[in-house]
Amino acid sequence: VQLVESGGGLVQPGGSLRLSCAFSGYTYSGHCMGWFRQAPGKEREGVAIIGSSGSTGYADSVKGRFTISKDNAKNTLVLQMNNLKPEDTAEYYCAADRHQLCWEFWVIGRAGDVWKHWGQGTQVTVS
Repeated sequence: VQLVESGGGLVQPGGSLRLSCAFSGYTYSGHCMGWFRQAPGKEREGVAIIGSSGSTGYADSVKGRFTISKDNAKNTLVLQMNNLKPEDTAEYYCAADRHQLCWEFWVIGRAGDVWKHWGQGTQVTVS
C-alpha cells in the first residue's frame, strides 16, 4: 500500500489549500481513510475521516472549514481546507486502515497509534 500526499504549501490566514492523497495497492471498500496532522512539539491528531459508506467525521477545530472526500475511480483522497488559521500549521498525513474498528479508533483518538498505512506527509504553513 502506498499513500502519497501533495498540495501543501504556504498560505495566508483566511486562504485555502487542497490536499490530495494518491493511494495504490489499497482496496478502499469496507475500510477507513483519513487525514491527520502534527505540529512541532504536539501530538499527532486526527483531522478528518471518511468511511466506506461515505460517512465523514471531523475534529471540532476544523468543522465547517475542512471537507474530506474521495474519488475511488481515481484512487484519490482529498482534503479541502478553507478559512485557514495559523493554528492549522502542521505536517499533514494521509492514512488508511482495514481494521473493522478503524472508525472507533478514530473516535477515541487512537487512530494515530493504530492505523497501519501512512503517507510521508505534506507541510501546511499558514502565516
